[in-house]
Amino acid sequence: MADRHRVAVLGAGSWGTALACVMARRGCEVRIWGRREAQVRAMAEENRNPEYLSEHPFPGGVLPTADLERAVRDAELIFVVPASQGMRGTAERLAPHYRPGVPVISATKGLEPTTDLRMSQVVGDVLGIPDSPDLAALSGPNFAVEVIAGLPAGTVVASSDESAARKIQRIINGRELRIYTSDDLIGVELGGALKNVYAIAVGIIHSLGLGVNAQATLITRGLAELTRLGANLGAHPLTFAGLSGLGDLVLTCTSDLSRNRRAGLALGSGRAPEAIRSAKTTVEGMRATWAARDMARRRGVEMPIVDELYSVLYEDKDPGAAVGDLMDREARTERDREYDLTIEDFLDRS
Repeated sequence: MADRHRVAVLGAGSWGTALACVMARRGCEVRIWGRREAQVRAMAEENRNPEYLSEHPFPGGVLPTADLERAVRDAELIFVVPASQGMRGTAERLAPHYRPGVPVISATKGLEPTTDLRMSQVVGDVLGIPDSPDLAALSGPNFAVEVIAGLPAGTVVASSDESAARKIQRIINGRELRIYTSDDLIGVELGGALKNVYAIAVGIIHSLGLGVNAQATLITRGLAELTRLGANLGAHPLTFAGLSGLGDLVLTCTSDLSRNRRAGLALGSGRAPEAIRSAKTTVEGMRATWAARDMARRRGVEMPIVDELYSVLYEDKDPGAAVGDLMDREARTERDREYDLTIEDFLDRS
């Protein structure tokens, strides 16, 4: 056991459970922390998570605990994986036990309600390490149900210090989950947070019976909007052509495993946005639509799909009318020339 990497996973939902199992199969000792003692006790007794992905038993090396200090003690990596609205609370629990120099990786996609901060920014704010190379994010086209089953997938770990990202990569990269590195923390997190917006929109289009051409067009123009906003916020445009951008966007927009796509299907069928907002299961894209529109307007960034979806979600606009208004917009060139890239840009990122 002495030579095994020790990893802490803070959050015992679907994605935290899947990550814990993947890293344990890589030979790590993984302490998975849950805030509810009853759930943790059941996990320890049954050697599985009875509430999430319960059909998959834990491999050797997964140690459930409700003691956060024990979870992070001697950990070489700390993954924080709560729901986005719970990130600040989890970071506050971690703060008294955090040892500077240990990488903290957000594996949660989303923006904090009320502040619009990215998840790594929330962690850095609470731990008092803003802009630290020890802050990282993991994001990509990764449904937990496939990852825990051992189906092949790729994802990206990002840190402002690429050597820190490579350290994380060395520990968790494997045949089941192939890890790429990036130094673009802003771009990787924005891609993961905002792709849910377009998944709702694509679900609406599918439900309205508007065809696959329209869906492909919306995904492509959604990527253009996402890139435009990301570049304005300091991300590299090419990040959005990668796994955490295009990869996650395509997955979330096209699979019925996506809660956000399913929400769009419901909206297109006539379900009221308020009924979806009040449902037990969080639809991240609804909050992300508000945040994206707010950020775009404050920075003067054009995001017409976001604007129309906002009108559907928060101003009771008819979904069909929103699609019609998008199609009736003034004709324009496809390429955003202010974000043009040179061959050197591509070579630098290859």
